[in-house]
Amino acid sequence: MINAVREAEMTGGKPGETTGTDHDYIVRCLAGETDDFRHLVTRYQRSVFAYLRGRLRDPDRAQEAVQETFVRAFFNLAKLKKRESFFPWLIGIAGHVARELERHERRDRVASAEYLEQSRMPRTGPRWADWPLEAAVSSLPCALREVILLRFYSDFSCLEISRLLNLPLGTVTKRLSRAYFKIRKRIGN
Repeated sequence: MINAVREAEMTGGKPGETTGTDHDYIVRCLAGETDDFRHLVTRYQRSVFAYLRGRLRDPDRAQEAVQETFVRAFFNLAKLKKRESFFPWLIGIAGHVARELERHERRDRVASAEYLEQSRMPRTGPRWADWPLEAAVSSLPCALREVILLRFYSDFSCLEISRLLNLPLGTVTKRLSRAYFKIRKRIGN
């Protein structure tokens, strides 16, 4: 923590704030200064967590997926073609990790269902089912959930989401509008 405060004082920023560009940190990591990757983790950890939390619907699994995402990003950093597009690339990795975890979960669920049928044990619902907003967001189709998570959990503007997802701005605003409607309908407001 003391080093973070000193670094902030030297750069004129707040403790923990990263002031370099993604491109700068990536170049330094590839040049052997692997400790600079921590700046990228600090910058994007919350956004990636929010994205994965919405996709996986479980904070523990999302945290595990965040760690796996950053590990894969670190070891594949040399494969990144456009260094100024680090965050979209990172979200792509997070999406792959989420799909893998969902695939494993489906396999586990099938095995569990077979076991439960054999043992006749009652099934329990998900822990988040008591939280109407979270349940409503989780029930959205992936394309709508993705823009909601980026807009409200990661605090990106519509224009930033448009650039990040490589979609027209009108498509982003339309998806947000549809997501709002579905959430209101689900919650009952």
